[in-house]
Amino acid sequence: MEQKGSHSTRIPKSGSISFGRSKADCMIRSISAYGAALDIVGDGKIPDDFALTVIPDGDLRRCAVVWRKDKRIAVAFY
Repeated sequence: MEQKGSHSTRIPKSGSISFGRSKADCMIRSISAYGAALDIVGDGKIPDDFALTVIPDGDLRRCAVVWRKDKRIAVAFY
């Protein structure tokens, strides 16, 4: 996720994942201009592509899953 010269913020923030008519909550563990590491709240299945809203900022990012491990996923923004 981290690319040379990018700055990653490692302060946990709340997030909302939306796909189709479904939503899921997450904690954003780190975020940069290129992607983020997310901890998924709950047991729902998260698709490979979705929209992430950063709370309370309201920033909306389109995401593609890069890797998954248990309830943590890393995404790239596009």
